[in-house]
Amino acid sequence: MNPLETAEIGKTGLRVTRLGLGGAPFGDLPPEIARYRATESIKKGLELGIGYFDTAPLYGSGKSEVYHSLALADVNRSDYVISTKVGKLLVPSTSPDNLGDKYVSLPPLDVVFDYSRDAILKSIDESLERLKLNHVDILFIHGPDDYHDQAVNEAFPVLAELRSQGVIKAIGVGMNYWEPLADFALECDFDCFLLAGRYSLLDQSGLIKLLPLCEEKDISIILGGPYNSGILASDLSTETSTYFYKNTPPNILEKAKQIKAICDSHKVPLKAAAIQFSLSHPTIASTIPGARSASEIDENFRMIEFPIPTDLWSELKYENFIPQHAPIT
Repeated sequence: MNPLETAEIGKTGLRVTRLGLGGAPFGDLPPEIARYRATESIKKGLELGIGYFDTAPLYGSGKSEVYHSLALADVNRSDYVISTKVGKLLVPSTSPDNLGDKYVSLPPLDVVFDYSRDAILKSIDESLERLKLNHVDILFIHGPDDYHDQAVNEAFPVLAELRSQGVIKAIGVGMNYWEPLADFALECDFDCFLLAGRYSLLDQSGLIKLLPLCEEKDISIILGGPYNSGILASDLSTETSTYFYKNTPPNILEKAKQIKAICDSHKVPLKAAAIQFSLSHPTIASTIPGARSASEIDENFRMIEFPIPTDLWSELKYENFIPQHAPIT
């Protein structure tokens, strides 16, 4: 599989590389190494040819966006696609424990959920300032789990208006669950969804309804968390892996070990099978694993290129680890 192949986002004409880079981990790096690690990682992605970068105000209260501005400052704007998010607005902190971040010149900030028109426009302006850009390519409504009506009635019209004006090329919603995204697909004219972890070797729940619906409506999926927040990128030799950002349940750990045993028998790294499976459905345009170092990005690149025999997929289907009708490329 070619990580530098591109896919169109919906019917927008905007194309992204099949392997992108998720910027969430940059917001959680230790302050003393964060700036160097984040910018080094983004530059490594550029060096490899990766052309799609995703970030958000939520990631480190603006840190991830600032790190992207530093790494991309000298790069031709037409050479990459970048997405950020709205709905989680940064406001001056009232907490005495929040000291801001001197490493990226950020004041003390808190995150508030606000999907109103004014908050959306304010969030976009502030993101552009942190990114040092005059436009972004894709805007996602970020995690409106408890704000569905406001996202439909207030946030979506603003983004649709900006899209019609050519200010934004594509709009979407980013969530951890497939069910509300299916509702959004039926209610609004979105170009793409950012789906975290619901189409992987351990969880194919997105295949049931969401992916066929998106295929029917020409809505592209950008897949976050192809390693299910860590377990599919680990060697499983310890009991400390994470699954959906929590300690892995024993039954999931056992399932992962069984899948890994099949991969081992075919001499295929579990990580390679995981990331390639995440790209196998035709409606998935890109996968954006997060990375904390340049070496992790390099490894993700190699894992997508790793040759996988069709017998591996056949055995995983035979053992009912992936559905019989799951497409394999």
